[in-house]
Amino acid sequence: MKIFAATRNSKHKLMLWLIYSCGLRRSEVTNIKLTDLDTERSILQIREGKGNVDRMVPIPQKVWEKIRAYTGSYRPHTFLFEGQSGGKYSVESVYSVFKQSLRRAGIKKDVGVHCLRHSYATHLHESGLDIRYIQELLGHKSTRTTEIYTHVSRRNLFAIRSPIEDMDIE
Repeated sequence: MKIFAATRNSKHKLMLWLIYSCGLRRSEVTNIKLTDLDTERSILQIREGKGNVDRMVPIPQKVWEKIRAYTGSYRPHTFLFEGQSGGKYSVESVYSVFKQSLRRAGIKKDVGVHCLRHSYATHLHESGLDIRYIQELLGHKSTRTTEIYTHVSRRNLFAIRSPIEDMDIE
């Protein structure tokens, strides 16, 4: 939340929101074309993600509102995020935006943009979403890749209720 609050430019804030709210990689957010946005189904089509994996991810309503406001004021032509002289925004610029936001937020940890994707997956797992759905959302070919989030996410581990609690036995 500190990172988002510290990001002043609406274009930059939307980039970071999309990375976090959809679990995107830097290259995926810079490759979003306007035609990849399905407003009727509230879905983003990711084309040729890592390993040439295509996938669809839901876009939260809160983020759609930001997309509408952004496209209304910036008026991109082909890519959702375009550089000052046209063409798609660079992954290096996304990195710079993120680092600047970290600095403004007063966060000293040495983390990259990818931590937003990791946080998305971890927060989904902590909220109880099955690891197979998270795998699909992230575009992982194997659940083994996604299983890293089961090790990171331990918050609910100690709140698990044993089945014996529901048995009427003495």
